[in-house]
Amino acid sequence: MTTSPHPTELLDGSSELTPPPCHPVRGRANAGIFTLLDRYQHHLLGARKRELLADLPPTVVELGSGTGASLRYLPEGTRLIAVEPNVHMHPALRRHAASRGVELEIRQESAERTSLPDASVDAVICTLVLCTVPDPAAAVAEVRRILRPGGRFIFIEHVRAGSRPLGRLQRIVARPWRYTFEGCELDRDTASIVAAAGFEDLRIDHFRLGGLFVPIWPQIGGTAIA
Repeated sequence: MTTSPHPTELLDGSSELTPPPCHPVRGRANAGIFTLLDRYQHHLLGARKRELLADLPPTVVELGSGTGASLRYLPEGTRLIAVEPNVHMHPALRRHAASRGVELEIRQESAERTSLPDASVDAVICTLVLCTVPDPAAAVAEVRRILRPGGRFIFIEHVRAGSRPLGRLQRIVARPWRYTFEGCELDRDTASIVAAAGFEDLRIDHFRLGGLFVPIWPQIGGTAIA
């Protein structure tokens, strides 16, 4: 099921955060790119994803499901609530969910403020997504809001480089990279953002991805408990 967000005024006078309009060219292009890169991403991150996504509950929320790169790691019969604002990702996401026996609900809304109730889910997963959301701290706070006490936030993200040569490369390609990949920021200190969110328990591993996409070699992966 797909729901489309509409701006609404809240009781406190603020407005719902809605995803920015999907670019008609870059949105489609990114859907195609990530479909083509599905197997390569599995080659690079498969073992780590398989470890982090083990023993998931029957219902899982995923921020930025894209074309379904994480679906192969979910048990058959899992119910996935996919928060994915890019409508061009949805057809591939539906196909992959159907082929893997995953019950899919797509929510075309902002990661910073979903329509999910407080303390309503047991697990949220997020892979290479916090680099693109306009306010990553708000997105992580939203994860805390919707997780039940003891629920898990599982993440893999590329981050700011610690070494000078790689950091310089990130700065050089930052602008075209941001344009091509719909706002993707190469130099976010995502580990500090997650650490500042106030989770009860937090494990973060820093690792080097390797492969063709050198600017995103510095990565983190981990689990935070609400």
